Amino acid sequence: MKVLSLSHYNLRASRELLDTLRAFYVEVVGLKVGFRPPFVTFGYWLYAGEQPVLHLGESLRDEAPGDEAPTSFDHAAFNCTGRREFETRLAHLGIKYEVAHVPQTNQVQLFFKDPGGNGVELTFMDADA
Repeated sequence: MKVLSLSHYNLRASRELLDTLRAFYVEVVGLKVGFRPPFVTFGYWLYAGEQPVLHLGESLRDEAPGDEAPTSFDHAAFNCTGRREFETRLAHLGIKYEVAHVPQTNQVQLFFKDPGGNGVELTFMDADA
């Protein structure tokens, strides 16, 4: 048995925040809304190419923030191209971000938060700068 790759990550939130997250990941990060099976609860699947990498699901009414133990989740990362365009978009939208360079690689990372407070990393090859 072995793990082949990351399939997706899932964020749960109220319907209002869910719609805000969907808009953020589509308009800022560049994911696309795509097919989602007809689950009992409302939600969206957001795609990078042909892969549904982010599942957004509506929280149940009896679930309240803090009902679960604190998480150690820090961020989700996306491999990207067009660093300058992303930085221009983030600046235009007033989204604060940090730039980091990965030692001994050509990778440059942009770090910021989504409207739910979750960390987002966009990773670029330095040549893409």
